[in-house]
Amino acid sequence: MANRIERKPIEGLFRLLRPANCLMGAAGTLLASIICVGPEEFLDYGSEVLFSLFVVIFFTGAGNSLNDYFDREIDKTAHPERPIPQGLVSPRSALILSVVSFLIAIILSSFINLWSLGIVLTSILFMISYEVSLKREGLAGNLAISWLTGALFLFGGAAVGRMDVAWILGALAFLATLGREIVKDIQDVEGDKGIRLTLPMRIGTRNAGFVASLSFVGAVLLSPVPYMQELLSIYYVPIVLVSDAIFIYCAMIHFADPKRGQKVAKLAMLVALIAFLFGGII
Repeated sequence: MANRIERKPIEGLFRLLRPANCLMGAAGTLLASIICVGPEEFLDYGSEVLFSLFVVIFFTGAGNSLNDYFDREIDKTAHPERPIPQGLVSPRSALILSVVSFLIAIILSSFINLWSLGIVLTSILFMISYEVSLKREGLAGNLAISWLTGALFLFGGAAVGRMDVAWILGALAFLATLGREIVKDIQDVEGDKGIRLTLPMRIGTRNAGFVASLSFVGAVLLSPVPYMQELLSIYYVPIVLVSDAIFIYCAMIHFADPKRGQKVAKLAMLVALIAFLFGGII
């Protein structure tokens, strides 16, 4: 009986980190590193990439713990299965876990290079700002989430010293995520009233839809750059054209069906990532 009681706080802390999310983030960074440097040179950066994976794992876990700390009251009804509402861990323990995990991420990133350290410090600033205030501010929150998504790929490129490729991959992820986040706010506009002041509430759903479409089109306009600068091979081109077509389709259909627009945007992002992968390793 005593062992079961002692195990509960450990189980709760583990669940706060959301290990599946941490591993997915690490996989994205690993993929970005391979895309940026290519499979032949990838092994030359083994220690830097390994450090970067652990940084992403600790950073993501810290962000998840921080989210659970700030959302502890909402989660009593929205997510009662989470560790804090269940009483497995205290809010104070969740905050301490977040701070310690962020510190470990900072320390580990300092062993990679200055680019990596700078990306981690900037991302921590955005993460804390988002949880403290930006998540209720609509567009500012959308921009923070978009940065955090793009930074995942920037970080992978920084680990192998190829920011020339990483910034394009990061910018594409930023624009695609921004468009998708705005479409999500359009879909949730009724439910967000009185809780968040989103972009659709400020300028109307149609105008916000145009902003989302501009973000998708921006990603399409940026997509030829890696090939034009000879950073990726010809195998990138046909696949990225499919991604561009999906983004353009999304930019048109989300006005009538925001929910479908979100799903189509996710598909376009996946195809774009495949295009980078093929262009980077073949």
